[in-house]
Amino acid sequence: MFLRAKAPIRGFIGVSGIGSIVRHSLERAGIKSPTKGAHQFRHGLATDMLRQGATLGEIGELLGHCHPQTTKIYTKVDFNALRTLALPWPGGVK
Repeated sequence: MFLRAKAPIRGFIGVSGIGSIVRHSLERAGIKSPTKGAHQFRHGLATDMLRQGATLGEIGELLGHCHPQTTKIYTKVDFNALRTLALPWPGGVK
């Protein structure tokens, strides 16, 4: 549930209402984020799904992406999954 911070207390007129709340909340909390606004929810959901083992196809379908390349944007945020793909350094670590 999202409520307005100022009167009148009524439903949002357009899509910018939620985005505005997220932006202001990030600013108040001092959080530096590459994404701002309602898009933050999409990134959070996709990242959580990746960590729980969802495929890119499943995430793309849920987010309404037409192309897998669009969904691949979210793979860069799962650092633990990326570490499993790293190859050992040639010659080992000294």
